[in-house]
Amino acid sequence: MAAAATLGVVSAQAQTAPETIRYTGTTLSNVDYHHGQLRPAIGTHARQVLRANREQPSAANGEGWTYNHAPMLAYWQGQFYYQYLSNPVGEHVPPGRTLLLTSKDGYTWTNPTVIFPPYKVPDGFTKPDQPGKMARNLEAVMHQRIGFYVSNKNRLLTLGYYGVALDAKDDPNDGQGIGRVVREVLPGGKFGPIYFLRHNKTWDQSKSTYPFYTKSKDKGFVAACEEILANPLMMQQMVEEQDKDDPLIPIHKDYKAFSYYHLPDGRVVGLWKHALTTISPDGGKTWPNPVIRAPHFVNSNAKIWGQRTSDGQYATVYNPSEFRWPLAVSPSANGLDYTDLWLVHGEITPMRYGGNYKSYGPQYVRGIQEGDGTPPDKKMWVSYSVNKEDLWIASVPVPIRATATSHANDVFAQMPAGQELEQWNTYSLVQAPVEIGPLPDGSKGLVLKDSDRFDYAKAERIIPESKQLTAELAVVPAQNDHGLLQIEFQDAKGQPAVQLSFDSTGTLSYKAGARFKGVAKYQAGQQLDLKVTLDAPNRTCTVSVNGGKTSTFIFFAPVASFERVMLRTGPARHFPTPDTPADQTYDLPRAGESEKLAVFYLKSLKTSGGVVTP
Repeated sequence: MAAAATLGVVSAQAQTAPETIRYTGTTLSNVDYHHGQLRPAIGTHARQVLRANREQPSAANGEGWTYNHAPMLAYWQGQFYYQYLSNPVGEHVPPGRTLLLTSKDGYTWTNPTVIFPPYKVPDGFTKPDQPGKMARNLEAVMHQRIGFYVSNKNRLLTLGYYGVALDAKDDPNDGQGIGRVVREVLPGGKFGPIYFLRHNKTWDQSKSTYPFYTKSKDKGFVAACEEILANPLMMQQMVEEQDKDDPLIPIHKDYKAFSYYHLPDGRVVGLWKHALTTISPDGGKTWPNPVIRAPHFVNSNAKIWGQRTSDGQYATVYNPSEFRWPLAVSPSANGLDYTDLWLVHGEITPMRYGGNYKSYGPQYVRGIQEGDGTPPDKKMWVSYSVNKEDLWIASVPVPIRATATSHANDVFAQMPAGQELEQWNTYSLVQAPVEIGPLPDGSKGLVLKDSDRFDYAKAERIIPESKQLTAELAVVPAQNDHGLLQIEFQDAKGQPAVQLSFDSTGTLSYKAGARFKGVAKYQAGQQLDLKVTLDAPNRTCTVSVNGGKTSTFIFFAPVASFERVMLRTGPARHFPTPDTPADQTYDLPRAGESEKLAVFYLKSLKTSGGVVTP
């Protein structure tokens, strides 16, 4: 009888438990690896938008400021808009400002333009909860969780928040700052005047540098501002910086970095840091269910992004660990049940510049908010920073998938323009780009360039799982006295078993455990046709060059099967690790310098082999 009563209580609890999003998959991230040992989302292109460089400041790198973080995205009138925060060295250390870049295609970007410049804090400014501290020769820092809003009349507004950090450990998002600013983004790279949209009540408005939005003579601009103030989903994103009792904000608790999406029945799913979540039945006006941690989601103190994708499915993008790596996407058919976990960005470049609260890894992800535009390619686009230093964007094809259905037959010169890299994952940097371009013989192919002292270019082709694999590659190194190209054959988790290297001595070598064995010499500009056969059960590999002698080797590490062919212009890296101290206070030597450019061309990749069936 007692057992029956207990079952009745459990059943009643299950019936009354609030509906929420949850992770129902079994894939988990392994934080010992930067990529988490996750399968990549096929066709993801990760591209560095801005590379910090303090020693060589320029318009292209934001004048050398090395704290660049919290990017936001919109797509409006045929181009991407990318907003971010910047400080000279570290987080919460003034001065701060907000900048904007644009791109027609998401790959080529303009130089950043300052849209909210540094703001002087009046001498004598104090915070109510810190009466012993007072501003002297201080400038504000920017802090905002929402960057764009497209109005009902299709006007694009960009928003920022001027907060005050009285010292490096003070919070600018404590509701005791100056206020939120707004301006219109106009076609042709122009901007309207800056206005305050909302002040903090502790701020003396008579000392404001900019007028209040109601002073604008542009009635359409005023109406657009008032749309924001009347929209609870916009206002909820401001909760950290606004007054803690602001009547326009539905939930006053200090839940951080709100994002949201609508379900087909009109309800709204809300997401915050730590994978906190709940559902609103009325467009965000009220949130009657408790805010709880989404069951089985793994997410720490970094942003989580959720959206409905162009195919009517759903995705969340976040760091699935207690660290800020890797960056992964989780798919869902109904917006409630998330079924797997796939890789978006699994690289951590060395942090070249230390600074206050700078964290390792790809982090603070934001996509394009509902109503802020849909790119014509229908992909999911997300923005994020790496190490709070460099700015990145990634495009993920829709529908999102991680399993290949056919082998590679990529002869780039024969492929339609714009479709060459649809099945490839790329990691492309300002100083190490990956792109389709001209080859020395006048045809086109995959081009990997590298002049980055600290990072590398990378391209990866996902193939069907194969225990026996044959790969044919046509490679043209542009030089033989510097640079490095490594070709690896990996399993589903990114574990390599075979590595071939074009090294700086003009030698194509094979990794044989801790040593390397020479396979062939190569000349600059000479095409090498490689044929590699792999047998996973027997751990054997054969390599032939230009149809010549076949060399046989043993795998340097065992794998059960193969799913990836990877090309990388530098050696694998493993720093930072989970044991690395959280804060880096030093700069790397020669942080602003480049290396001599090395270029490698891939004309074609063909694979075949035994497909593993369940």
